[in-house]
Amino acid sequence: MELGSHVSFSSSRLNRRVKDQYMKLPQEGKVMVTYVWKNVPHENLQCKTRTLDYEPKSIEEIPKWGLAFHLQHEDPLRDMYLIPVKMFKDPFFWDPNKLVLCEAMKSNGQPADNNLRQSCKKVMEMARDYHPWFGMEQEYFLIGANGLPYGWQEDRCPIQGIHHCGVGADKVHGREIMEAHYKACLYAGIKIWGTNAEIISSQWEFQVGPCEGTDAGDHLVMARFILHRVCEDFGVVASLDPKPVPGFWADSGCHVNFSTEDMRKEGGLKHIEDAIEKLAKRHDHHISKYDPTGGEGNAQRLIGVLVTSNINKFSSGVDDRTASIRIPIQVWQQGYGYLEDRRPSADCDPYAVIEAVVRTTILKETTVYEEN
Repeated sequence: MELGSHVSFSSSRLNRRVKDQYMKLPQEGKVMVTYVWKNVPHENLQCKTRTLDYEPKSIEEIPKWGLAFHLQHEDPLRDMYLIPVKMFKDPFFWDPNKLVLCEAMKSNGQPADNNLRQSCKKVMEMARDYHPWFGMEQEYFLIGANGLPYGWQEDRCPIQGIHHCGVGADKVHGREIMEAHYKACLYAGIKIWGTNAEIISSQWEFQVGPCEGTDAGDHLVMARFILHRVCEDFGVVASLDPKPVPGFWADSGCHVNFSTEDMRKEGGLKHIEDAIEKLAKRHDHHISKYDPTGGEGNAQRLIGVLVTSNINKFSSGVDDRTASIRIPIQVWQQGYGYLEDRRPSADCDPYAVIEAVVRTTILKETTVYEEN
């Protein structure tokens, strides 16, 4: 979305109370299951809903579903299939209805073009004995109907200053949306760890984790879906653009906290430092994996100011938020814990990010590096 462009979010003019009377209607033993998947570039998600005659108790009880090929970047002669992989309670239709995360697969059994979960899952299986944990910090901007960050007018922030973790109408915009998203995630069963206001008045962050392996990507993707749906109800847009406001304004990232079992044990700091050495040697590779544009979007964000590192130079430090990799101060003091990779963009594919981290820090086989 071009900054300042005027768009019409017609949903913002709908009367939500009218919908409520229909939401209370009984379903006569039927269950609505909403399939959610990713098969378009960037962090865009898609969904569609079907009716089941029973309440599924496990992911195995949810059938795969054929997917039309239109608007998909696939062979137009082939359909695709949605393969359910994780089930959540539905905060929009309420239990017993379900949200189901799916993988988009080609009819020949291969993953769809933008389905990176399959590759990530294989890598996590190879590294399972290391028990890799991830926590992902998702930053986002709320965009209003005028095409500007929510609450802004004429390309200017109405509230000057830095408002990280701010409180009050003179500090933040859109807390109702953030709180609705938080509660919806908790209801759904998302492993959401927390949330806070960010530097700009309409910028927010939520954290997912700690999750082991592919679960980190699964829970972040579903949390993003819930965010977009909540914003739809409020008549605004959640932007995960890494640099939604040109100029000297804050950016949006998706910082990744990572540890192995050895890092979390007494003496784990040495394992953390070893991992940082490996990450330093493959900086360019990670930059290419950390945003959907292969690094172009992050080039506007990682400029060495505004609490970011320089995209062209790897750096690390203790409690240094301008470094590529940060060792939190409490980790340094106690001698074990985790590291924080601050390079991924807000619109990163979480499966690409966590796979790259595990490949570099855990898997040492040359053949593994050559796969991607």
